[in-house]
Amino acid sequence: MKDFKNMPISMKLNTDYSEKVQYDYTDYPIYIRRDLLSHYPNFTAPNHWHADIEMIAVISGEMKYNVNGKKLLLKSGEGIFVNAEQMHYGYSDTGTECDFICILLHPMLLCSSLSYEQDFILPLIRNSRMPFVLLHSETSWQREIYDQIRFLYEKKETRTAPLRILSSFSHIWMLLYENMSADDARDTRQDRDLTITKDMVGFIQKNYTWKLSLADIAASGSVGQSKCCRLFSRYFSQTPMMYLNQYRLNKSIELLRGTDLTITEIALSIGFGGASYFAETFRKWAGMSPTKFRKKLL
Repeated sequence: MKDFKNMPISMKLNTDYSEKVQYDYTDYPIYIRRDLLSHYPNFTAPNHWHADIEMIAVISGEMKYNVNGKKLLLKSGEGIFVNAEQMHYGYSDTGTECDFICILLHPMLLCSSLSYEQDFILPLIRNSRMPFVLLHSETSWQREIYDQIRFLYEKKETRTAPLRILSSFSHIWMLLYENMSADDARDTRQDRDLTITKDMVGFIQKNYTWKLSLADIAASGSVGQSKCCRLFSRYFSQTPMMYLNQYRLNKSIELLRGTDLTITEIALSIGFGGASYFAETFRKWAGMSPTKFRKKLL
């Protein structure tokens, strides 16, 4: 049975609709967690992006990982580095459990001077040929990054954790920088499509409480409905309306957990036309009714 009490709260958003990361420290942009994929409804984390880099280390089991529409498989002993501003999420379409460590670090940690930022940080962040790096155990420098992820989780509660993290992050960045591909073939069409998709996703995140049509979503990206559908299929393997409903359902978790609103009130507040359609959609998504879900949180 899923541990719904420990399920992550719906993510907060910045004004550009990127994720507002809830860091572990007041003064340091650092986030380190160990989690189970089953803690997420339907074994699927929300799609998101942020200015931080993200690193995943799979401890046991496996998960699929989607980065800008590219589907990857992460097995035990493997991981991934996801560059800044890339759309990504982990999931399992077969209900396979995965125990994993997730670390988010903002590159500003490494920008002690303008020269460091210009010479070493920006070239990697802006490298269009490096949206992600798979961490395989067979490749020594990738295995080293994987080991560093596990080390940081083990040391995150120590008194000098921020210093340890800074030191390890510098080492990880050095390995990535030394092994990155030359950015000599920028795909401007890919960049443009990603920007359009982010605009449409941002529109959904801003207006999900209202009645939205496919035409509304397409117009927010200044594209036709056919291209809108192609982009959502490429990046999320979903239709735009499926993505909209899933976003609404993620928002409903926050209300079921943190408010006393009735099921009907929640349904209407997140953009569903009525309680029956919301309850039916929620049951298919989470494997139980909203009422039963709420009782499991008590």
